[in-house]
Amino acid sequence: MNFEKKELSVVWLKRDLRLSDHEALNHALETKSPCLLLYVFEEILLNDFHYSPRHFDFIKQSIVDLNKQLAVLNTQVLCVKGSVIEVFDTLLKRYSITLYSHQETGIGLTFSRDKAVKRWVNAKGVVWHEFLQQGVFRRLPNRKKWIHLWSAHMNQPLFNFSPAEGQLLSLQLISDLEVQFEGMDLNTTQSKWFQPGGERNALRYLNSFYGGRYLNYQKHISKPDLARKSCSRLSPYIAWGNISMRQVLQRTEEEKEQEQGKTGRALTSFGSRLRWQAHFIQKFEMECRMEHESINKGYHALVKEKRQDYLLAWETGQTGIPMVDAAMRCLVTTGYLNFRMRALVVSFVIHQLWQPWQAISGFLARQFLDFEPGIHFPQIQMQAGETGINTLRIYNPVKNGMEHDKEGKFVLQWLPELHNLPTRFLHTPWEITPMESTLYDFHLGKDYPAPIVDIEKTREKASRTLWNLQKNSLVKKESKRILNRHTLPNRN
Repeated sequence: MNFEKKELSVVWLKRDLRLSDHEALNHALETKSPCLLLYVFEEILLNDFHYSPRHFDFIKQSIVDLNKQLAVLNTQVLCVKGSVIEVFDTLLKRYSITLYSHQETGIGLTFSRDKAVKRWVNAKGVVWHEFLQQGVFRRLPNRKKWIHLWSAHMNQPLFNFSPAEGQLLSLQLISDLEVQFEGMDLNTTQSKWFQPGGERNALRYLNSFYGGRYLNYQKHISKPDLARKSCSRLSPYIAWGNISMRQVLQRTEEEKEQEQGKTGRALTSFGSRLRWQAHFIQKFEMECRMEHESINKGYHALVKEKRQDYLLAWETGQTGIPMVDAAMRCLVTTGYLNFRMRALVVSFVIHQLWQPWQAISGFLARQFLDFEPGIHFPQIQMQAGETGINTLRIYNPVKNGMEHDKEGKFVLQWLPELHNLPTRFLHTPWEITPMESTLYDFHLGKDYPAPIVDIEKTREKASRTLWNLQKNSLVKKESKRILNRHTLPNRN
């Protein structure tokens, strides 16, 4: 018996877990077809080494938040586990579907998945509408027009979520669909350390930042402990799409109009960082091989011996360098570090421990709650000094500790084994004398590790090697190519 399938607009949620300023959802709601919000916990991502339970807990919390908002509309997000194409195939058996989503800005695995989805929709005759995510444009040959395109996109009016009654697929119909799929438990373990996911939490952090936390933004941005409150802390919400970049930027401009002097400059500085974030994501979009290899091909000749003992000491905060160890333990526990500490721990393992950046990118991706591939890989390469276009910076962990954690509050919070030491030894415990060791009941190598490397010698070696490489003809050639392709116009 032949029957005509009902039409269904499917909004495929990925890194856009919100209702407000959601272009794909807005366009789906402009049709007369009922609308279904869908999230697929994909096996390929659940098993990928870039992701960890903290990411999926954040996603689950975000979906729970969406469902609480959607409850008044008698609907919810359909959450299933499996392959997106198999899910679409199952939906297609019951409905004539039209697919809506934002464009992917993820890792190579998700790019490949989207290519497979494109082949599927073409084969099935399904229409797939894709929309810009965070102002990232595909297939740009260079940056000549990007800043204008990006600015125009960011200045567009926000999309409001205002569905008509009955426009979203009902709970009953979603329940009928659920039995055809493997479900996903959305319960998560609550932790005092991790920021909770969800659109409403994103707005809460946004409002508290502009409600006063931003006043110390410039003063505390480099402080490992104080930055936790003075920085926006919006990065995980932007990364997972609980809030759009456009929402944050427009709110920043609104607040700037009301502020002057130092407070206004703080907001200008913050707005500039938002633009640079988009710049790096666009760079990754245009040259996504950065996930696996240095963007500057001249550095492919740089060979480093991978040492598991060094990597393990770094990952567990047991290098014997207090500022590095405190930062790593903090990251593993909380999923967060301010920018300077991120740069410092990357610089240390790549330069002082002389490890390849590819050996650390997966571990760091799993730790950062705000893992955003377009930020992650370009930033690691920049800190590694393997772009050929950025100033080589080898961070001194002792100097940074004394400047940004003078009293050792951050170090002591994460390295309780140093509590017996006076402040003057907190960043250099290896300088303690035998007499002082007895006096303070602290024994280097027993209570806390001795440094696994001589940071002055390793710094000098790394600096000499990398500076010499910059003279390489291929490095120079690649540097020009990178500048021509990725540099913004009129850059001084």
